[in-house]
Amino acid sequence: MWETVWEILHHSLIDSLKTLPFLFLAYLLIEFLEHHTSGKMEKALAGSGKLGVIFGALLGCVPQCGFSAMAANLYAGRIISLGTLLAVFLSTSDEMVIIMLSQPGHVGQMLVLIGIKIVIAVLAGIVIDFIVKRNSVQGEENIKKLCSGCGCEHGIFLSALKHTAGIFAIVLAANIVLGGLIHLVGEDNLGEFMLSGSFFQPILAALIGLIPNCAASVLITELYLGGAITLSSAVAGLCAGAGVGLIVLFRANRNIKDCVKIIFLLFGISAAAGLLLRLFGI
Repeated sequence: MWETVWEILHHSLIDSLKTLPFLFLAYLLIEFLEHHTSGKMEKALAGSGKLGVIFGALLGCVPQCGFSAMAANLYAGRIISLGTLLAVFLSTSDEMVIIMLSQPGHVGQMLVLIGIKIVIAVLAGIVIDFIVKRNSVQGEENIKKLCSGCGCEHGIFLSALKHTAGIFAIVLAANIVLGGLIHLVGEDNLGEFMLSGSFFQPILAALIGLIPNCAASVLITELYLGGAITLSSAVAGLCAGAGVGLIVLFRANRNIKDCVKIIFLLFGISAAAGLLLRLFGI
């Protein structure tokens, strides 16, 4: 038994350590860009007007912790439209980009996922704004700095180290859990649990994606790379994964019914997109 446990831990640790230098370099670059461009991007999104959906979709796919949260605050202040908010949420990549960049050989898959998510985000945002037709009105609320608690005030190096350590711990935990599950139930049974081969797998993936934590995007990405879920399911799960944006939305937007409506829209669009891709055999 202990030999099996050690084997799982050993393989999980080795697999996770291989990603460590790539994770740190990626986060160091992101921290540098965030410190030099985040304020400009916030102003650009707030002043993007009718182009907000497209700009929001492009902005959301950038792997920064604050963009979905920033969009939630801007929406709560009635500075951006519902369509723009959903475009950011749907295109938000969270940790998917970092995970795939840290594992050489998956860049092509990453670009495909990002491209599909951007298209879904733009189309959904345009349709939502056309239906709702609610104008964005400048609110009185202050726009907050959105990476609170991430250690940014200590410089990009320490902040990148903190982010790297946090995501490394999640990746390691995910690898251990997945390795343990595969050993206990077997790959075929794990596939059955994830509705392998089922038309409805994207719905389950979208439900997992709604978990407001980066661990959800890590799990979905690892499941996809491990072959447990299809591309269509990965798209559904990663589109639904708005990360901390949902938490910020509930804190900043006092209209609870509006928040619940947004969650249903996010889940519905993500699941529907995944099912549609599934219909085309993707």
